[in-house]
Amino acid sequence: MPSRPAPPSAELIARFAAIVGGRHALTAADDTRPYLIEWRDRYEGASPLVLRPGSTAEVAAILKLASETGTPIVPQGGNTGLVGGQVPDESGTEIVLSLGRLDRIRAVDPAASTMTAEAGVILDRIHDAADAVDRLFPLTLGSQGSCTIGGNLSSNAGGTAVLAYGNARDMVLGLEVVLPTGEIVEGLRALRKDNAGYDLKQLFLGTEGTLGVITAAVLKLWAKPKAQEVAVAGVATPADALAALGLAKTRAGAQLTAFEIMPRRLVEFYLAHQPGSRDPLSTLAPWYLLVEVSVGTGPAEARALMEAVLEDGLAAGLIEDATIAQSVAQAKDFWRMRHGMSEVQKHEGGSIKHDVSLPLSALPDFLARATEAVERLVPGCRPVPFGHLGDGNIHFNVSQPVGADKAAFLAGWEAMNAVVHGIVTELGGSIAAEHGVGRMKRAMLAGVRSPVEMMLMRRLKATLDPAGILNPGKVV
Repeated sequence: MPSRPAPPSAELIARFAAIVGGRHALTAADDTRPYLIEWRDRYEGASPLVLRPGSTAEVAAILKLASETGTPIVPQGGNTGLVGGQVPDESGTEIVLSLGRLDRIRAVDPAASTMTAEAGVILDRIHDAADAVDRLFPLTLGSQGSCTIGGNLSSNAGGTAVLAYGNARDMVLGLEVVLPTGEIVEGLRALRKDNAGYDLKQLFLGTEGTLGVITAAVLKLWAKPKAQEVAVAGVATPADALAALGLAKTRAGAQLTAFEIMPRRLVEFYLAHQPGSRDPLSTLAPWYLLVEVSVGTGPAEARALMEAVLEDGLAAGLIEDATIAQSVAQAKDFWRMRHGMSEVQKHEGGSIKHDVSLPLSALPDFLARATEAVERLVPGCRPVPFGHLGDGNIHFNVSQPVGADKAAFLAGWEAMNAVVHGIVTELGGSIAAEHGVGRMKRAMLAGVRSPVEMMLMRRLKATLDPAGILNPGKVV
């Protein structure tokens, strides 16, 4: 990789600005600041210029000029990433490429169950466009009102529907991508079967904008469920939760569309800081489960299936208490509690995050060992692990001790990461489940990937980005 360049000159900035027009080339500090700060305030970079192209051709022209001049470019979607992959560094040498103006839904084909959308389309709009033709796009995230589909695909977003539908990469048929050299990969094919050579789109899905800039995608759509039921259940231990998941899979099969876990402490955070919230259970439990089933028949069948799922858990002595949502509004309240788990932690002071995945059978052991380890490392800290039990992805977050100094607690971020990630690695898990590597975990990657894997990643980067200009310092 080439050495770090100097900040772009006024002449070079003018050349970049001419590609998008003055209105869409931001240089004033007040205008650029929202693009330079990660929403958790962990990363704040500097940049002399934010470019907001309005077409794939403009993206291509920007990257061609950047490659020719050795100017580093940081692609950005909705700026909702959690590992610093979407913000520039502090050097002031990197230009931010915001894809927010590429926001057209180019086509929706309900017969083929596909949608072609540009990278800057907000995920909520994707949902609405699918719903308008009686179809479903199942990617569901807490940030769906602000995250963009390009960012979702670049980070291979997960969310709460992975159990039934897979990660973001499983929802894509074709991609349009601009390479760091400015060349355009025109791969917007809506084919379910295509074995004509390498599946090139996989080079750009989940690679966090380091190999190319996704500008549009052909997305898969699914038939909308005719009815859904959502329930909250209480269990005593993660082992009981895992056993209840096994029973639910046996009973519901592919109709089990969500199975989330939350600790009682985090539910208490939510009740304390979310106005108007109520505990969904009458009997308090150490762990709460959010369960969703979706059927293609009707409400009666959905209710019967959910009742059977819960009865199986109750009969086995796994579920202590449960309640089924009695209305659409109550079902939304249950989901609002689950999606609010990250936000309410802010009210409890500093929070150290871990986005990890493990083999399902290892989850109870991990939760016990990691909890004991962090409490030994920082006495009085409050572990609040929650997440997607159905696919093994746990957000092992740790809130500061009550009354502790926030800055002092957060200064121990790397030390706590090392402890938790060591347990994850020992149990055969991943230290980057759905949030990616970005800046935060770049230095950790070589410790969890083999030398051959690291060599292949570096070769791909050097081949596709020979000038080293695209999202430098991220992933590899």
